[in-house]
Amino acid sequence: MSNLTNQLAVAEREDVARGIRELLATPLVTEQAKPEAFEVIRRRQVPIARWFDYHCGWTLVVEPRFGYARLAKVRTDHDATRPARRPRSGRAPFDRRRYVLFCVVAAELLSAPVTTVGLLADRVKQATAADPVVAAFDTASRAERMAYVDALRLLESHGAVTVVDGSTESFVDSAEAKVLYRVDSTLLMRLLSAPRGPSQLAMPADEISARWPELLDGLTRQRRYGLAADGKPTSSVQHNLWLRHSILRRLVDDPVVYRHELSEEQRAYLASPTGRQIVRRAAEQAGFVLEERAEGLLLVDPSGLATDSRFPDDSSTANVAGLMLLDTLLRARAGLAPEQLRATADELLRRFPRWAKTYRDADGTARLAADAVTALVRFGLAEHAGARVRALPAATRYAVADPRTKEPGGEGNRP
Repeated sequence: MSNLTNQLAVAEREDVARGIRELLATPLVTEQAKPEAFEVIRRRQVPIARWFDYHCGWTLVVEPRFGYARLAKVRTDHDATRPARRPRSGRAPFDRRRYVLFCVVAAELLSAPVTTVGLLADRVKQATAADPVVAAFDTASRAERMAYVDALRLLESHGAVTVVDGSTESFVDSAEAKVLYRVDSTLLMRLLSAPRGPSQLAMPADEISARWPELLDGLTRQRRYGLAADGKPTSSVQHNLWLRHSILRRLVDDPVVYRHELSEEQRAYLASPTGRQIVRRAAEQAGFVLEERAEGLLLVDPSGLATDSRFPDDSSTANVAGLMLLDTLLRARAGLAPEQLRATADELLRRFPRWAKTYRDADGTARLAADAVTALVRFGLAEHAGARVRALPAATRYAVADPRTKEPGGEGNRP
């Protein structure tokens, strides 16, 4: 093989690995928002799509003419740690009302390729007023207008709507604001990532809460596994396919995968020579470093490209507090009670008087402790054990060790 051929092969492997990690961090990549990443994905779409299909069972759609690449990720478990977030400085998660308005707005946007913020608001108002379950949209309420704007701005961030004239934020201050939008209906249709549409599942509204697991299973059930009524594959081939996809989906999505969280069959698959080889090859092709421990596995991206959130992260007060809280948690094998967590948070606030200014009110200590624990749980570093919170094995990665220095002129180290 010539040197040029070698270089081309290396360049392709690097491009494919980068494209995979870009899509894992952002399943919707648009040419406008990330032109370099989109160009890599467009150029290497065949091997990238093949990787996702074989290892995760996910479909990649690349539309060069419309300028987007969409990875349709499907998971059967409900994960509350990755909510949609308001495009504001606080990045607060969407509440129920914002999710409802997001869905209604998305549906109404399909009616025309061009619209205005006012015309769209009127359509949303009519649609919600005609629905016996959804509360009617009230443009006279500032809180309602803000929720509506948050839904629209999230759609803007995905490229489904583009502001041609005006500013969406102006609608918060006045329902008479003038904003013109262009709608990308093809991209809008791609936002929903589910094998079956919700409209295909007939279920009375008052039964949805009680039958939520059944509804979620109906939305995410994939025919390629031949799932029977009990949710299990109907043949050995489909069963092995499901095992491979279910394990790799978790590995590429979750900060850490603990063996005790997997089923006995999944653990057996990982312990088999074939399973280990597939997981290691998948990690290598995507540019990850696979860490295997007795307690579990995790994929490390040395470039940090494949993650949408980081730990530690100096820009997040909750993450910083969680990192400092880990030392105390690691020393407490039985875990910490709520009052102990609050005492630790209070000590942090006293030690650093100029830090965490948003937590300096009456309930700031309790909020800081709760937010720090939430961050640790989200990254697989801690868990709730009854009324207590205890550290998980991955937390030892951040344990503080005694400093060691080399003896002058000697081989040994000393504390």
